[in-house]
Amino acid sequence: MSSETGIDRVGSEAAADFYDPAAGHGLPHDPFKAIVAPRLIGWISTRSTSGALNLAPYSFFSALAAFPPIIGFCSEGRKDSLCNIEQTGEFVWNLATRPLAGQMNLTSATVAPDVDEFELAGLTPIAGRNVSVPRVGESPAALECRLLKVDHLRDLSGRPTDNWLVLGQVVGVHIQRAYLKHGLFDTRAAQPIMRAGYRGDYAQIGEVFEMIRPAS
Repeated sequence: MSSETGIDRVGSEAAADFYDPAAGHGLPHDPFKAIVAPRLIGWISTRSTSGALNLAPYSFFSALAAFPPIIGFCSEGRKDSLCNIEQTGEFVWNLATRPLAGQMNLTSATVAPDVDEFELAGLTPIAGRNVSVPRVGESPAALECRLLKVDHLRDLSGRPTDNWLVLGQVVGVHIQRAYLKHGLFDTRAAQPIMRAGYRGDYAQIGEVFEMIRPAS
C-alpha cells in the first residue's frame, strides 16, 4: 500500500492499482469521473410554478430504457431544476453540442432562482408541445419528459447522500430536420459534447464504427 496515494500496488508496474473509495484515492483528482466517461450532458430546462425558466447542465445523465423511453439525471444537492421538477412534474432534456458549448457552460453558473438562463446565455426558449417547459431552440434535438420519480440516494449503510436521481418518461421528441438523413438522426453531424474526465474536460464524437449484434 502506498502511503502517499492510498493505492494498493501489487506485483509489477504493469499490474492494476486498487483503492477503496471509502478510504480515499489519495490522487490529485478523483479518477471516478474520468473512468466513467464520456457521458452525455443532462442539459435540463424546467419552469417554476411562478413561471420562471431555468436551464442547467448535469454531469450525471443517461438514457435508461427504450420502451417506453426513460431518461435520468442526478442532482448533487437540491438545485433549482430538481425543485421545479418536483413541483411541476415536467422537464426537457436538450442535446448539448460543440457549437453550443460556450452557451451551455454559461448556464452552469450559480445564479438566483429568478434568473432566466435562456436569457443569460442568449438562447431561444421554444414552447413545448406536450409539456409546459420550453426547449432550447438552437439544439438539434430535445426530449420532453414527465416525471416518473425522484429518488433520494442512500449509501450502503442506509445514510442519505446529497444526491437526487430524477427519472422521466419521454412524451415528446423534437429533431431539427437538418439532422435527419435518410430517416436517421445524424449524431455525428449534431456534434454532441460529453463530459470526459475532470473539471474542465469535454469530448466530442470522433471515429464511429458499426458492429452488428450476433444472431441469436
